[in-house]
Amino acid sequence: MTWFDAPADAATRLEAAGYLADAATATTTYLAGALEKPLLLEGPAGVGKTELAKAVSRATGADLVRLQCYEGLDEARALYEWNYKKQLLRIQAANAGGSGEGVDWDATHDDIFSEEFLLTRPLLTAIRREQPTVLLIDEVDKTDIEVEGLLLEVLSDFQVTIPELGTVAATRRPFVVLTSNASRELSEAVKRRCLYLHIDYPDAARERQILQSQVPDLDDRIAEQLVATVGRLRELELKKAPSIAESVDWARTLIALEIRDLDAKAIADTLGAVLKHQSDHERAVKELKLARS
Repeated sequence: MTWFDAPADAATRLEAAGYLADAATATTTYLAGALEKPLLLEGPAGVGKTELAKAVSRATGADLVRLQCYEGLDEARALYEWNYKKQLLRIQAANAGGSGEGVDWDATHDDIFSEEFLLTRPLLTAIRREQPTVLLIDEVDKTDIEVEGLLLEVLSDFQVTIPELGTVAATRRPFVVLTSNASRELSEAVKRRCLYLHIDYPDAARERQILQSQVPDLDDRIAEQLVATVGRLRELELKKAPSIAESVDWARTLIALEIRDLDAKAIADTLGAVLKHQSDHERAVKELKLARS
């Protein structure tokens, strides 16, 4: 499968899928498909890294398989595990059906470590799929560094080794996207296997484009005011700067309240759409000189 014909094709199809990609993003996305290499997206939370993987899935008609990373993630949740309860029941059934001469353990072992008892998790699921698949490994920086070792075989050879069954290689390589908020440095081994793209907050012009795409009813004047205000908020030392999704939520909030001028009172009254921590509210009220609502 050819994921995209060219960078321009990637940009056009991603836009049709609701994602406005700049030249660097379109080019790197095209190359990830053409070279069949994983794509590592790094940048602040809320800049569209996860959404890019979803947009590739929508633009190409591929199914999305997502591994959400978190502290404590292990092989059983990322790759596969055995259905131990079902295996135990099979062993008990084999013992109960024996003729008093004992059970052939080798035969039982081969039986319980077979496909029937295998529980696939996202990495193995994506590798085994024959249909076009986008594999999203989301927020990989939240895992322990040991988990990166589990990823290396998948990222380099697109295969998974199961000791009891052997090596399972991909018949159709998935389009792999890893995202990281850069909360810790990823290993060089992981980075070496990937194409890399840093995604930052968009400039004002592109953010207005995004708002116009996602909230077409938004007045141009309000859009300009909103983008300027969000830009000022991102310059503050906040616990969580406003994401693009929160800019869109704010725009929809203003439409719902029929606010036609984003003055200080309107900002103070609707700040909860973009800032989700009390300390951030207090800092914004102070720095932007807003009246407390």
